[in-house]
Amino acid sequence: MILRRWHDWLDMHKYDEAWHLHDIQDELKEYEEARGFIDRWSELSDVVYTYTRAHWTGHGDVVFPLSRFHLFIGLLYMFPKYTLRWLFFRRIGRQFGKVIHEVRNPQKIEKLYKIAHRYDIDPEAFERECRRVMKFWAFLK
Repeated sequence: MILRRWHDWLDMHKYDEAWHLHDIQDELKEYEEARGFIDRWSELSDVVYTYTRAHWTGHGDVVFPLSRFHLFIGLLYMFPKYTLRWLFFRRIGRQFGKVIHEVRNPQKIEKLYKIAHRYDIDPEAFERECRRVMKFWAFLK
């Protein structure tokens, strides 16, 4: 119930099952390659996010590729990590008169340009505003 409401609140784009399965596999690979406690926990939260997003989208047959323990631990990191990113982009979007639904890592500048184009915002101005706000915004890896 909480997961469904949280995903409703984020209101991310929904894709077909194949897209979500591919996304889960990509995130699982990054999790397996991660080193260090925080990096692994962060990557685990990405696996959990992609899995729960697939279920929210309506693909209930998608199976979580790890244990229930991993799912629980990943949820603990997922909620604050993705909520902080979503709130960041909501704030930036208001500066441009847009409602932005994104959870990408804003510290990866190339992703900012893709988001700007998606929302028809000047990419340089978008990047400048993101960099300005990032100076005092809290993010989790």
